[in-house]
Amino acid sequence: MHRRRFLGRVGAAGIGTGATAVLAGCVGVGGDPDYDVGMLAAAYQPAELTVSVGDTVVWENTSSRAHTVTAYEGAIPDAADYFASGGYDDEQTARDAWESDFGGGLESGDRFSHTFEVAGRYDYVCIPHETGGMYATVLVEE
Repeated sequence: MHRRRFLGRVGAAGIGTGATAVLAGCVGVGGDPDYDVGMLAAAYQPAELTVSVGDTVVWENTSSRAHTVTAYEGAIPDAADYFASGGYDDEQTARDAWESDFGGGLESGDRFSHTFEVAGRYDYVCIPHETGGMYATVLVEE
């Protein structure tokens, strides 16, 4: 089952007030979410996502605060392509761009996507909210 359809069904089933409230922002018209990871005020939702090799993950800023999606360079598989909103080639460049002119920032409603071609664990962070614990993981399976 596609993860977007699963989230839509779980939200529609109303398995509990808390689950429905969390997923309400993820469901698009017709009940199917149109992104995989939402960015809340200080968290990614979900904080851990499992996908298959070749899948594209879409992040959407669902809050009113600017966020980034920035891979921890040392916490992705060796053979994997680096990813960061703003299209930066490495973590330090992404951090420098944020510090100098908010480079890579995603405003409310903005999206970023990345296709995962290598199996493994990918840890990533929102640079401006890192000290507040805004980091998450994509697990990519064969």
